[in-house]
Amino acid sequence: MSQLVIDDELRRAGVRRPFNQIGIGWAGPTIIQAGTEQQKQRYLLPLLAGEEIWCQLFSEPGAGSDLAGLSTRAERDGDEWVVTGQKVWTSFAHVASFGILLARTAPDLPKHEGISYFICPMDTPGVVVQPIVDMTGDHSFNEVFLDDVRLPAENLVGAVNGGWALAKVTLGNERVSLSGEGSLWGQGPTATDLLELVRRAGGIEDPQLRQELARVWGEGEVLRLIRLRTVGAALSGRAAGAEASVRKALADEHGQRVMELAMRLTGARAMLAGAGPLPAAVHGSWPESTWSKGYLFSRALTIGGGTAEVQRNIVAERVLGLPHDVDVEAVRRSSGPSPQPVAGVPD
Repeated sequence: MSQLVIDDELRRAGVRRPFNQIGIGWAGPTIIQAGTEQQKQRYLLPLLAGEEIWCQLFSEPGAGSDLAGLSTRAERDGDEWVVTGQKVWTSFAHVASFGILLARTAPDLPKHEGISYFICPMDTPGVVVQPIVDMTGDHSFNEVFLDDVRLPAENLVGAVNGGWALAKVTLGNERVSLSGEGSLWGQGPTATDLLELVRRAGGIEDPQLRQELARVWGEGEVLRLIRLRTVGAALSGRAAGAEASVRKALADEHGQRVMELAMRLTGARAMLAGAGPLPAAVHGSWPESTWSKGYLFSRALTIGGGTAEVQRNIVAERVLGLPHDVDVEAVRRSSGPSPQPVAGVPD
C-alpha cells in the first residue's frame, strides 16, 4: 500500500521511476518469489535503483507464442551450466547488465517440464547481441546469440527443471507491467492526457470525434478499475492470474485506439514525422513526437508480451472454463509413428 502511495505522489510530481522496466516489473518480482537470499541481496537493490539494467531472454525464432517449445539448451558441466541457443525480440539487451534466461535442461521430459530459469550476465563470453531497428526508427529490440555461454551454478533461480512455473510468474507480472497507466505498454500518454490536450485547445465540435474521445476515456477508466482489482489481489497475497491477461488484452487494443484517435485529431499533419494532435503550444509534458512515434509503435502492442490471441485463450480456459486447445504434440506422441506408404499406392 505504501508503494501505491509513493507511485501516485511521484506521478503527480512528474517524477519517473528509473528506466528499468524489465528489471523492476519482471525480474525483481520473480527473484523475490523464488530466488535465494544471496540472489536477493545481490540483485534487488541495484535493479530497483536502475544501476543495473535487465532484459528478458525468453522468445526465440521458433518459440514465440508457444514459448514452452524453446530450443536453447543448458547442460551441466561441474559447477557451471553451458548454454547454447538464440533469442529474439530482446528489449534493451544492448544496454542490459543481466538477462533472465529460459533454457531447456532436460530434453527428454515433456516440453513444459524440462525448462530451467537462469540469471545471465550479458557480458559473459559467448553472448553476442545484434540490433533490430523497428519502424519508429528506434533500436530497442535485439537478437541474442548464446554460444557455449558458461553460467555459474548459483545463477539458477529455483529448482532445476522448475523454470516453467517461474516463467508463468514472470509473464503474469509482465502482463501487469505492460498494462499500466500509459497507453503504450504502461508507458507514454493516457486517454486522459489526450482529453486534456483537447480541453486546452478549446474542445472539439465534430460530434463523432467527441463520441470517440468519450469512448477511449471510458475505456481508460474501466482499465484503471481493473488495475485496482489486480492491485487488491496482490495486497491480499494472490499472484497475478488470468485477470492480468484480461487487462492486457483490453489495454493493448485501447492503446491502439488512443493513438489512432490522436492521429485523426492531427489531420493531414499526421503524415509528417514528429507531428502530434492539436497545436504544439498545448502539449505540455508530452512532446508532439510522442504521439506520432506512439502511433507507429502501437502496432506492436497486441503482439509483444503474449499476443492478444494468447491472452484470450488464457481467459477462455482459466476464467470461462472452456476446453483447452488441442495439444498437437501429445496427440502425435500417443498415435505412434506415421504409417508407411504401400508401394504402388498413392499417399
